[in-house]
Amino acid sequence: MTNHIENYFSNIILSSKNIDYNKIEKLAYQLSNLRKKNGRLFIIGVGGSAGNASHAVNDFRKLCKIETYSPIDNVSELTARINDEGWDSSISEWLKISKLNNKDAILIFSVGGGNIKKRVSINIVNAIKFAKLKKSKIFSIIGKKNGYAAKNSNVSILIESQDQKLITPISESFQSVVWHCLVSHPLLQANKTKW
Repeated sequence: MTNHIENYFSNIILSSKNIDYNKIEKLAYQLSNLRKKNGRLFIIGVGGSAGNASHAVNDFRKLCKIETYSPIDNVSELTARINDEGWDSSISEWLKISKLNNKDAILIFSVGGGNIKKRVSINIVNAIKFAKLKKSKIFSIIGKKNGYAAKNSNVSILIESQDQKLITPISESFQSVVWHCLVSHPLLQANKTKW
């Protein structure tokens, strides 16, 4: 057990050292501009990243005063869309009803970022395609540099893990680290935290 714990935390340290701080700064600037234009932010994640998306929605709304939503938060609509229309269009159809436009942005939380060939996270891929069609900004915090989100984002922050067996827990953990860095950034934070 000790070897796992040491390996896990040494990978956390390496991942932290390898994050491109300039890209986080660029994303903070982009989100500040989004707020100035009264644009909306849609945070998209599935699996564990869906939970992170819900938490991040709260922080961007409450601390940064950015109108923010997650398509995954309305479980009734999500499951109705999956049941009636299928998984692949579940997020893009939600974005259509929300009238995603060129003032808005989507922020993808994902380990792989979607892969058309492997048919993984196609609902994320279709959300990105729809955002491109609407000329919305596309941002991502991802664990793989060769996924659809990494290749199609205006700003993509890569969370690297040396141990590929740890890519999911480290990527999903660092989604939280990065968004908390953003919501406490002087360019973005409009309200103080309680503690």
